[in-house]
Amino acid sequence: MSYTTSPHLLKANSVSLVMMQVCLALVPAIFAYTWLIGPAILIQIVIAVLAALLAEAMMLRVQGKPLAMFLSDGSAIVTALLIALAFPPLAPWWLVVTGTVFAIVVAKHLYGGLGQNPFNPAMIAFAICIVAFPALMSQWPSVGLKLSLIEQLNIILGLAPSIDALSGATPLDALKTALKLGEGNVNVADLLANQDIFGYFAGRGWEWVAFGYLLGGLWMWYRNLITWHAPAAFIAAMTLASGALWLYNPGQFANPLFHLLSGGAMIGAFFIVTDPVSGCTTPRGKLIFGAGAGLLAYIIRVFGGYPDGIAFAVLLMNLSAPVIDLLTQPAIFGMKDKK
Repeated sequence: MSYTTSPHLLKANSVSLVMMQVCLALVPAIFAYTWLIGPAILIQIVIAVLAALLAEAMMLRVQGKPLAMFLSDGSAIVTALLIALAFPPLAPWWLVVTGTVFAIVVAKHLYGGLGQNPFNPAMIAFAICIVAFPALMSQWPSVGLKLSLIEQLNIILGLAPSIDALSGATPLDALKTALKLGEGNVNVADLLANQDIFGYFAGRGWEWVAFGYLLGGLWMWYRNLITWHAPAAFIAAMTLASGALWLYNPGQFANPLFHLLSGGAMIGAFFIVTDPVSGCTTPRGKLIFGAGAGLLAYIIRVFGGYPDGIAFAVLLMNLSAPVIDLLTQPAIFGMKDKK
């Protein structure tokens, strides 16, 4: 005998199940990252996850909450993965630990824990560390650098000489620096033609990492873990802003494809602005939130003091999320929408 009346329990869902699927969605990008840089990113992931779980356990113990239930929900692991992927892969271990602990303790638990944090913890970690340690956060491996597992581990643990001689600018940083030094005499199209730095689209090899985030994001959308609103609005806003200035002056502004496939654009579009806690919840709110983050990120990239503006753009929109949700609430069923 079958019943068609409520309640309709279509599928079992939980925080841990959702977080596990988010972790799976990051696998293509992690695989591409490992292929491009080497095992350093896997070392940083292990360090970040251990730091996140220890910080989470400490805060749960202080609050008298059960460890097993909250540690197993996977939220701290997702935060750790995003931090490890956002930080330079050869950054010293203590930098990743500092960012991760700050994200868990301050950005998450001091606001009440999972579901109460107004700011995205991973973006808080990135913003704090790039302001406090700008030099270390700018030390990315030079293009084509090949180091063994032991060499990368020694650099991360501080057992090898400084990474200064091995580091290079990211494509975004290289483009901004060249334009600043050229003082208007540098043509962006000529710069982007240098495939040793910029590859075919937005950085030699880094396009594959961006495609990994895109693939994982589309899989999450297919699994109904996220909706299309925020990612589509983010990508559309960045495309329109960069496209307009590129058409206006292609010698001074890079094309939209470069901006979409460089830096943290794709991880921001699918894994950051879709955060259901610190982002918006209404459909129209998600569109506004995603568009605002994409536009602000592009403005900071091109006119600001940092090569990439994803973290600061998201945090600024986190501040606006409650008001956006308040103004975009749909009308209550059975009641007319007040103009």
